[in-house]
Amino acid sequence: MLDENRRPFMIGVVVVAVVLILIGGVVLFRGGGSETTLSVQSIPNDLTLKLDGHEIPANGNVKIKAGTHTLEGSRRGFQSYSQTFTSGNDALSYKMYLYANSAEGREWTKNNPEQEQKLEEEAGRKYDQFQDRIKRKYPIISQLPYVGDGFQATYTKSKTDPTNPEAISIVIEVFGSQGKKKALQWIKGYGWDINTLDVIWTTGK
Repeated sequence: MLDENRRPFMIGVVVVAVVLILIGGVVLFRGGGSETTLSVQSIPNDLTLKLDGHEIPANGNVKIKAGTHTLEGSRRGFQSYSQTFTSGNDALSYKMYLYANSAEGREWTKNNPEQEQKLEEEAGRKYDQFQDRIKRKYPIISQLPYVGDGFQATYTKSKTDPTNPEAISIVIEVFGSQGKKKALQWIKGYGWDINTLDVIWTTGK
């Protein structure tokens, strides 16, 4: 089982980032253009899955036309999720994994340990991928939290882009008259550009 403090955050990451992979069976035509295969794997395996408003099997392959489509997964006791994607000529695959948000859903996962394990594994994998992306986007994060001369630096969810789960704000708490100057020197010393960082300045007591 996942650490109780990490699990909600990891689950949130997985829910926002439904995964691309591959699998054959139903045909759903949408307009003209080339046709490709959408393969879906779902947990719970009996959830209701809709593609562009049409119900399709929760697991298996669907033939779709190139263009924009919306995939929706729902089941009583679980958090619903929808994902819009654009298909071309290449085969696509999605893992539609929903997470329990009620006693009924938690009871289902308890009675289906193999599927719960897959959920946990996927959550862990997506969390690791999320951390890697964040570190590449914000190299400063590898140094946080940091206590410097007259300041302390941490990070939090972005204040300027709050709906983006992969955006963060750097929180710098300043102590004394030289704190901000020292913080800017620290940032510059690592080659980071203060103008590219979403910084929240606060004053310590």
